[in-house]
Amino acid sequence: MRPADLAREHGISTQAVRNYERDGFIPPAERTRSGYRIYTEVHAAALRAYLSLIPAYGYSVGGQVMNALHNDDLDDALTLIDRGHSQLLRDRDTLDAVRKAVDHLTAESDTASDPSVDPGTRTIGELARRLRVTPATLRNWEGAGILAPARDPVTGYRVFHASDIRDAELAHLLRRGGYPLDHISTVVEQIRTAGGTDTLSRALDDWQRKLTAQGLAMLHSATQVSHYLSLLGG
Repeated sequence: MRPADLAREHGISTQAVRNYERDGFIPPAERTRSGYRIYTEVHAAALRAYLSLIPAYGYSVGGQVMNALHNDDLDDALTLIDRGHSQLLRDRDTLDAVRKAVDHLTAESDTASDPSVDPGTRTIGELARRLRVTPATLRNWEGAGILAPARDPVTGYRVFHASDIRDAELAHLLRRGGYPLDHISTVVEQIRTAGGTDTLSRALDDWQRKLTAQGLAMLHSATQVSHYLSLLGG
């Protein structure tokens, strides 16, 4: 096969095929006496495997997997794939935790709408007592970017408004679930920019669809990589 034959199957350019060969994502091609590349079914299978890895694990990991296979480092390739599956599982667990936290926060909002409940601001001590944590814990969360309280213009003390209390409640739930502060900070920032519970729910549904698509891509890539390995005799 010619470079154009491989390119046509995937709607990519012949230069892309040559670049993939240069970067070690497909094996080196044989050459004719006049210097033209000659590709075989092995190259076609390698290209299918590489392109299937991209939606499953990303460009970088996909390239690393193919490089490892071509360097006869099967265990390294499998380790990269295992890490991708582990990350997907962590993302699923995080999504589940966030959904539960949103349900909890929605219930809290319903309670806060009760006229008998004070919806006002909280000091750091009051919020700490509400969550049953120490003020030092809240300061650590602030340092990690999870909380961003305002300051009283006169005293300089921290003032936690309703949105801050929501973020603190969410952080508390995720922290109890064992999530690290940097991970919690990312999730809280996503919720801050979501624009409300309804928008957040749609964002979580979109996140779920992306995780499902990635899981299916992993299944597809496993088939392609397995077929390629069979051609290599792996």
